[in-house]
Amino acid sequence: MRPTYAVINLSNLKKNYLNIRKKTKNVKIMAVVKADAYGHGMKETVKTLNSLKKNKPEYYAVATAEEGAELRSYRVKQPILIFEPFVVSQLPLLFKYDLIATVFSDFHLKILLKGKKDFLKLNYKIKVHVKVDTGMNRLGIHYDEAFTFIQYLSKKKDFLIDGIYTHFATSDERDKKFANLQLERFKKIINQLRNKKIPFGLAHAANSGAILDMPEAYLDMVRPGISLYGYCPSLQTSESIQLKPVMSVISHVASVKEINPGDSVSYGRKFTAEKKMKVVSVPIGYADGYNRLLTNKGKAIIRDKVYNQIGTVTMDRILFKVNNDKIEIGDKVILLGDSKHNKITAWDWANKLGTIPYEITCGISKRVPRIYKNNM
Repeated sequence: MRPTYAVINLSNLKKNYLNIRKKTKNVKIMAVVKADAYGHGMKETVKTLNSLKKNKPEYYAVATAEEGAELRSYRVKQPILIFEPFVVSQLPLLFKYDLIATVFSDFHLKILLKGKKDFLKLNYKIKVHVKVDTGMNRLGIHYDEAFTFIQYLSKKKDFLIDGIYTHFATSDERDKKFANLQLERFKKIINQLRNKKIPFGLAHAANSGAILDMPEAYLDMVRPGISLYGYCPSLQTSESIQLKPVMSVISHVASVKEINPGDSVSYGRKFTAEKKMKVVSVPIGYADGYNRLLTNKGKAIIRDKVYNQIGTVTMDRILFKVNNDKIEIGDKVILLGDSKHNKITAWDWANKLGTIPYEITCGISKRVPRIYKNNM
């Protein structure tokens, strides 16, 4: 096996999930496993969560119909919500794999009805969740029009409204003013529907930020994403749930060489030695998800000591200066993860890159083998 790999700690995944379950108490959980479970591996993630038996998620969610089909191939029996609206070419997947469509316009309904006709599902009610735009201004029907649309949809015999949902724009920020406004708008629609006795299934709004800080947004179901994998969605949320990173990225020293003062390393000569030192190469690069913008900024733990990355990050390899320390070929290199006295998290990478942990874990490419570990 390649000497660079990602270790996925399934024990931490279970602990994170159960801590979320404990905080949200009696509401249902829709586990978000899109983008190959944020880079952690969808198959092992759902297998692990479903091993929790009575505590397993009531729903799963993914971004695309293709991801939904993949999820079904792992024998997932729970309802699966597809966040992206369906297009005509994806309709066979909807009906074959019993996926739940997101809708928010008459255009979507016409597409789905066409699929029903083509697949001769005459007595089949198409399950849908209506997405309400309460301020994200990305996808969804405007909150002022949502009640009328849901009322109209509820009268169509070909559809079953299994749920309605919205998505917060700022639940991961310290100032929750806008998130609270979004919640107020959404709850108003829920109350209108209840008053008119219009069935709408499950109402859900709380993403990871709201799960941490907005218990009033739990409603019927919550949608943990990045929190499942051990990270708060930003540094502005509380840490009201104990979370442990699930992914570590490990490599090994491939070579050790000595360079002299004035010697430069890697493309473009972005680092020049000021004194005699040892340089080690490590077989990971931007093709693996180690971003080129980490050039001269990255760090690694070798033998429980932190070392600086030097020189331009290349497609397959990076370099570290290790001074004159005793480092040997084959020594373990921790790029994400912890040792006895030190740790490097996705936040450390993200802060240097001006991004968030989501992008870090999703960006670890398929070229990096995943090794699954379970200590529970």
